[in-house]
Formats: sequence, structure tokens, C-alpha cells
Amino acid sequence: MAKPRVPGRRRAPPVRKSRFAADILPPVGVADVVERDPDGDLHVRLVKAAVDAPPVRLAPGSGEAAAGAPGLGDRVLVRFERLETGEVEARLIKRLGQSAHRVLGVIRKSRHEVRVEPVDRRSKDSLLLTDRDGADLRDGDLVLAQVGGTADRPHGPRRGKVLEVVGREDDPRAASLVAIHTHGLPMGFSDAVDAESLAALPPTLKGRTDLRDLPLITIDPQDARDHDDAVHAHPDDDPVNPGGWVVWVAIADVAAYVRPGSALDREARDKGNSVYFPDRVEPMLPERLSAGLCSLRQGEARACMAVRMVFDSQGRKRHHTFVRGLMRSAAKLSYEQAQAAIDGAPDDSTGPLLDGVLRPLWAAYAVLKIGRDRRSPLDIESVERRILMNPDGEVASITPRQSLEAHKLIEEFMIQANVSAAETLEQRRTPLIYRVHDAPSAEKLQALADFLATLAMPWNKGEPPRTDRFNGLLAQTRGGPHGEIVNEVVLRTQMQAIYSAENIGHFGLNLDRYAHFTSPIRRYADLIVHRALIRALGLGDDGLTDADIGQMKETAEHITVTERRAMAAERDAVDRYVAAFLQEHVGATFEGRITGVTRFGLFVRLLETGADGLIPVSSLGDDYFIHDDQQHALVGERSGVRWRLGRSVSVRLREATPITGGLLLEMLSEPEAADKTDRKPRLALRGRGRAGGRTGRPPPKRR
Repeated sequence: MAKPRVPGRRRAPPVRKSRFAADILPPVGVADVVERDPDGDLHVRLVKAAVDAPPVRLAPGSGEAAAGAPGLGDRVLVRFERLETGEVEARLIKRLGQSAHRVLGVIRKSRHEVRVEPVDRRSKDSLLLTDRDGADLRDGDLVLAQVGGTADRPHGPRRGKVLEVVGREDDPRAASLVAIHTHGLPMGFSDAVDAESLAALPPTLKGRTDLRDLPLITIDPQDARDHDDAVHAHPDDDPVNPGGWVVWVAIADVAAYVRPGSALDREARDKGNSVYFPDRVEPMLPERLSAGLCSLRQGEARACMAVRMVFDSQGRKRHHTFVRGLMRSAAKLSYEQAQAAIDGAPDDSTGPLLDGVLRPLWAAYAVLKIGRDRRSPLDIESVERRILMNPDGEVASITPRQSLEAHKLIEEFMIQANVSAAETLEQRRTPLIYRVHDAPSAEKLQALADFLATLAMPWNKGEPPRTDRFNGLLAQTRGGPHGEIVNEVVLRTQMQAIYSAENIGHFGLNLDRYAHFTSPIRRYADLIVHRALIRALGLGDDGLTDADIGQMKETAEHITVTERRAMAAERDAVDRYVAAFLQEHVGATFEGRITGVTRFGLFVRLLETGADGLIPVSSLGDDYFIHDDQQHALVGERSGVRWRLGRSVSVRLREATPITGGLLLEMLSEPEAADKTDRKPRLALRGRGRAGGRTGRPPPKRR
């Protein structure tokens, strides 16, 4: 990957030297991402080059915040630029989708031909292989194929050539492999990174505050392998703060091991974050660090960055102090263990900790919750799926993830630590990467007001957006007939949180300043914040460098893209695992809720598993359905019946395709009857849907 930019220093040439004449390339062109070099950098080749030019290095992070992270096989729009060294590099402008160059797919062999069927459910084009290329392949092989030439028939499939066999379709772990390859996730670590991690030494007390006698504990999911954070709380003995509490949050000191400019640092930045699949993790750091020296293991001395926060009886933070310490975790607990102990069912691990450690934590949280309620962060409900795998790598069960008070306690403690980090760095005028969340746009607020009008619920779109207004709306409708749909639409009204070198606040948490500090094992943003604190507070010589500061904006954009890339890969893998789990239940009936309304059909989320499936509009009946985006509904043009977002329905599973993660459903419920007082769907929307059922008549002309 690219070395960090240092002011005043010319960039070192990349591994592949692209020194051919710049005049053979246009300023802007369409290119295919054709390879990844040993440093992890992607290289592109112009689709219609005048000569057979070598691939050009794609500058990491360029334009990715807007365009999305590219991967092998993507087609992209790029700008070609000449560097001071004479090399040419490409800078991303826009992703154009999967390229015609490489395709990840499954081998399908028949008596007469061998094809590569793409795993991307959005792609309908298959590749035809020659008999020679397909001779050694098996039906069901997962392959990376390259497009080359056209088929013998003018309108037949394109010809292709297999570059690599990456697995088997029937491998229970294929879903993660497909997601990794599809999204171009960096895998594994270089020899240099492995060597640096193996050379790391256990921490000593030198230059650190001794926190080993403070009974900090970790509270994590049952299956957690790394432990970023530990907590402790005790009453404040200061007589001027009656009823106040002292809360400690200690975080793994990753900066002590991942030094700026090192191989570990370069690859951690390239990855941006760890990626979590049901069956595996692609970590940001090698296991020697992520699950070893940087993991706050019970009973073992570990380097940490800790913050001591003092709160009054109303949950207002009075002051805080950061230290670089050496700690020893007193216990490793799961959320369920800690919650059970507080609820009156302690076990052998939690029993001895109940009075001295756990009850003080909950008492401190009760005070912090007063402040949280006063702040009124967004209170949108969401249900996460928990996929449990058996030893063979198959899905054993899919259940909703519990939301316990223990989860909320840790979340609030981490939020306060993150706020403290941002406050300290602003006070010291030290650059940092913020976690920012913009307020909803005027367009989104207009759409929300239009939708609420269809439910006869007023919403003054002239008032500025505030979290307490949204929470009042959610509280008003929660538990009622429109509660779920209002929750869904309010969620869709919000913007996405990003990383930024400029602060605009965090709307969802209702905070003026916010940074990620608490998970440096799995997020590069947190490592940057740790380095900034080390520099600002004079806690060592391994703090934020001038080079870090010089590329802060670029780093923020890059890790925003890697986060989106990870989320998309995780979502795709989960969809594929769920489809594999449901494949044996084709024909079964499920209860669900409409979570998406489009011109081509309805998306329904199954309540039992949280899986999303599609009901094509053509299967909804013999009327022509128009997509009414104000009502978030499909409305029958002739009958007036409607299918509305948020409605509970019964469906039948018609098809489950594990390799693409697609579920095809059949509607069993009846639509809502027409309401003669409702307005007609807007003419501007006509013609955007597909003809439904048996009528098959074309959509009306636009006017």
C-alpha cells in the first residue's frame, strides 16, 4: 500500500513503476481493476487503451468516500495524474460496478458446455468457458474468471477464462470467502507484519501509572476473542460532590505496539478495521497482538490508555484525566453473566465480584443514565441477528440478539470515554479524527413530513431537526398500529455517520464533539486518537506524527470507505448464510414485515430469522401497481388496494439461493383495501413499475 505522505518529501515509487508516456492516457477514463500487488495496492488498466500499456497504480483512498471502495473485478472511472517522480497513478472518481474484466462465480457444467454463473445477484450475465479451460473444473467450484472475447452466437454469453479456484459452493464457509473476494477485502498479513508482531514484548511499568490493583473487569460477548476495554466504578469521596461517582475506562494501548510508519501501521491503515463474519474474523491486527498482547486478558499485565471520569449525582461530568497505565483485568465476563448476577443469579465468577465491583458499576450507570435521558439521543429500535455455527461450519440457529441493561451500561461508559478524548484533544488544539453524524437533510425531512401526513400525523418541517422531536414521535407511535413503520421511516431519515478531520458534531448521540477511542484493536480511527492523546499529553515518543497530521483528512475518508466496505461484506455473508439455513425450508410459511417498497416489488423481513426476501411486483395480482414514494406503498391503479411499508404479512418461501444470498417469497396475505378518501397516486410515478399479474398491459405514458 502507499507509504504515508510526509510534507516536503517526494513519494517513493510504488512496486510497479508506471513510467510510460503520460500522453498515451486520457485525463479521465474508464478502467478495470485488474490486480493487487504484494503491498496491497490495486492496479487498473484502461478499457480502451491506444496501446498495450501496463496497469497503473490506483492511489489508495482517492475518491472512495463518495465512490465506494473498489475491488478486483470492478470497473471504475479514474483520473490519471503524473507524479513528481514521473510515474502515472490513477485517482478514483466513481465506481461503475463489476467490470467486464473479472467475475467471481460458480462453475456450472452440463453435457455440452461449462459456464461461470456470477455470485452477484445483480448480475445476470454468465461466462462460457472453452472445453479445454473447463476440463479440470468441477461443478460447484467457486472461481475468479476473466472475460475474453465473445461467444460464437451473436447474442450468446461472453467467453471467459478461469484465473483461480477459490473454493467450493458446497463449503459451509463459502459465504465468507465470496464476501471477501467480492468486496476486495485485504486478507492475511505480510511477512514484515508477522515479523514485527512476533518481536513485540510484554509491557513493563516504565513510563506508566500502576493500575494493577484497580479491579477493572471486561464485559464482552460470550464468543469474544479480543478484549479492548475494561471498566470500574466507585463512589466519589470528595465532599463537594455528594452522590457522585468515579468511572474508569481502560483501553488496550495498541499504539505501544503499532508505531507510525511501521509495516503494522501501514497494513492496519489499509484494512481500516476488522471484519466480522459468522464463521471467522479478518482482523486489522495479527492474532499475536489482537488476541494476545493487546487483549486485556484476565490476570495478565497489559498496557492501557485509561481515563478517570468524575460525575455528579445528576450524571454531569465534572472533569476527567487520561493516564498511560499498566493494568491487570480482575475478571472476564460476558454480558449475560454480568446481567444474571445483577438480576439475582450470580455464578462462581460473578459471585465474589457482586458487591465490590458489579453493583457499583450499575449504581454509576444509574447516575449516567440520568444525564443520557436529559441529552435525549435518538431512540430508534433495531433488532440484530445472532448466527450460531456448528463445528462443521454450518448455521445451527439464527436468533435475535438480546438487548440487556449490561449492553447499555458498557455503551454509555464508552460514549463518555469517547467524548472525554475529543474534549481533551480540542482543549490541547491537537488534530484528531472525529466520528461525525450530520442532521437529516431538508429533502429527507420533507419526505418524512409527506409520509406522516398520510397517517394524519402532523410534523412541522420548518422546525430544525432535534433528537427529542424524533423521540417524541417514536414514543407516541410505539406499540400502536403504525409504530414499526414510523420507526423504519425515521431510521431512513437519518444520515450515515462518517469519520472526519472536521467536527460537525454527532446528531444521533446529540453530542457537540465525539471521537472513537475505545476499540483500537479493531478500528484504525481509535489508534489515531490514542496517538493524538499521547502527543497532546506528553505520554511518550510514539504519539501522532507530522505525517499522520498531514494525511488526516485522507485517512478519515479512507477509513470511512473501509468501514462501509466491511459492513457490506458482513451483510452479504450473513445473507448467504441465512439463505443456506433456509434452503431446507422452501415451501414453508413465515410471518414477516414489509421493510422495503420499490417499483419492482416488496422486501419482507422474516420475523423468525431476520432474513430479507423479495416478492416481485408481478406476483402481487392482476392489477398494475404504482410505487407511491410518499406513502411508501405499492398501490393498485385500478383497484386502489395497497401494500404499505411496515405492514405485517404472511409469506411462503419459494426459493433460497445460498451462493447469492437471495430469497424469493410469495405473498399469502391480502392487501389493504382501497380508501376512497385517499388521493390517487401521482402521475409522475406512473410507468416506473412493472405490469402486474395477468394483465401485462404496458404502463401509461408519462405526461
